[in-house]
Amino acid sequence: MATHIKIKLLVIGKTSGAWLIDAIEQYRSRVEKYIGFSYDIVPDIRNGSSLPLVKLMDLEAEAILKRVGERDVVVLLDEKGRQFSSDQFAVWVDKKLQTSDKTLVFIIGGAYGFGEKLRQRTNQDISLSMMTFSHQMVRLIFMEQLYRAFTIIKGEPYHHK
Repeated sequence: MATHIKIKLLVIGKTSGAWLIDAIEQYRSRVEKYIGFSYDIVPDIRNGSSLPLVKLMDLEAEAILKRVGERDVVVLLDEKGRQFSSDQFAVWVDKKLQTSDKTLVFIIGGAYGFGEKLRQRTNQDISLSMMTFSHQMVRLIFMEQLYRAFTIIKGEPYHHK
């Protein structure tokens, strides 16, 4: 696995709930043992609830895109994206890390999804499930799956078949 590669997770808005923050941080520290990793919070749009949804999503997209590099590989976590088993996701991550020298940026949008400008910049969409989760819960679920992927790649006993 290429160790100079980095992974970034961008999320819209702060995580609410100390229990959720603690769990995310636990998996964050585990992931950081395998790869350079950053978890970046893009602030909520001021007065976002008073804006039309399309405008809100466009403003969120602009704020996210300011944190994405020109050469980054951008992956949206979106319910309509490609689904993987945990093993398949591990293979996908490993392949990306082996074949690219770019930062792999995963993005969890706000409650209403992604603006068109962000969708145009995306390299791939991934779905964590056919079920719908709150965008805050997706943070924890994704972090656990990313950690699981690295344990699979390394042949460690965390993942049971």
